[in-house]
Amino acid sequence: LHLSAVKLAELHSDLKIQEKDELSWKKLKAEGLDEDGEKEAKLRRNLNVIMTKYGMNGKKDSQLVDTNYIKDGTESDTLDDPRLEKLWSKAKTSGKFSDEELNKLWREFKHHKEKIHEYNILLETVSRTEDIHKNVINPSEENLVKEEILHSKHRELKDKLRSINQGFERLRKVSHQGYDTTSEFEEPRVIDLWDMAKSANFTEKELESFREELKHFEAKIEKHHHYQKQLEISHQKLKHIEGTGDKDHLNRNKEKYAMLEEKTKELGYKVKKHLQDLSSRISQGLQHNEL
Repeated sequence: LHLSAVKLAELHSDLKIQEKDELSWKKLKAEGLDEDGEKEAKLRRNLNVIMTKYGMNGKKDSQLVDTNYIKDGTESDTLDDPRLEKLWSKAKTSGKFSDEELNKLWREFKHHKEKIHEYNILLETVSRTEDIHKNVINPSEENLVKEEILHSKHRELKDKLRSINQGFERLRKVSHQGYDTTSEFEEPRVIDLWDMAKSANFTEKELESFREELKHFEAKIEKHHHYQKQLEISHQKLKHIEGTGDKDHLNRNKEKYAMLEEKTKELGYKVKKHLQDLSSRISQGLQHNEL
């Protein structure tokens, strides 16, 4: 796969979550609690996203290449969207951003690209399901259940599209005006969650509690970023030492690399699981608004 050390650790975290979700689903299925197959369909969709994200779906150039800010603070791939490319080009030449802020902004652009990619995968899945549903001649109770699943998928699409539109408006604003020093959050995923939370059906007290939880979540993400950087540095150092033939030095660095790799995997899993939980809570609040 030619994945970097950081990307391999991320893949491990994603697969660990997928495995845990599949084990939970098997227990539900054994108890007859997934009769409509909605949870099974979601598992397949999530696996499809993982395979596409890491270039394991058999398609060329489908991998979402990780940002290169960890290594040298510059972008290493394209954004695949003329509007995003134009905004990024303007931001880079505007003189409104320090190198650190440009790294941060590039992370936001790449996060937005991944959101669009995941939306397109879900849209393709829903379209295929709709085609199958339309070709059914005799309506039945089972088909009515499947129709309800389609409605659920459309709500999910609507949530994702809302997030994409809000995210693009934010990128447009930041690219033209620079970063607001009074902004509460810096991490793209946290900014997304906070924007969505403000649109959900939360009381003032619940929203304040959610804000505090997001602060803890952002600190967890920052810690994960720190270990990602250390892992990448350790990986580069290890490759250098391998060429020197110093076995003692090599063994010491291998131990350090293994420790950093395990810690990065562990933190990556915790961040993604926490993100799942927070996203689920917001989604429930948004759906409640529509009822």
